[in-house]
Amino acid sequence: MISQVLTFASDVNTSLQIGDVVYYSPYGTTGGFNTVNNVGTIVTFGVVTAIYNDGNAGLSVPPYSIIVLYDESNVATPAPSPNDYIMFAKNKEVNSSSLKGYYAEIKLENYSTDKIELFSIGSEVSESSK
Repeated sequence: MISQVLTFASDVNTSLQIGDVVYYSPYGTTGGFNTVNNVGTIVTFGVVTAIYNDGNAGLSVPPYSIIVLYDESNVATPAPSPNDYIMFAKNKEVNSSSLKGYYAEIKLENYSTDKIELFSIGSEVSESSK
């Protein structure tokens, strides 16, 4: 595994986090991005290990850059070139969409002077602590 610094002209997307997976689409020689059968070629590059988004990263790392850990032994995955389109996906293990915990309590209050009817309350609950 080797670290590769990817530098950008301006701020890095604020949603990018350490652990996210970086992908890129190579820029084609005929203009636009490489496509095969009208489907873009997307290459998995590596995992983000550091983000420098303050514009004052210091002498060792340029401002507006990220460090990506990738497998250099995979010849099919070269580093992206300056014109390639860089994108990322969130780590699904860290960014889950469900709540986790041992206890939940809700309080419903009606401040209306008229009668109201509560049709339904629901939640996604799965036992995870046993």
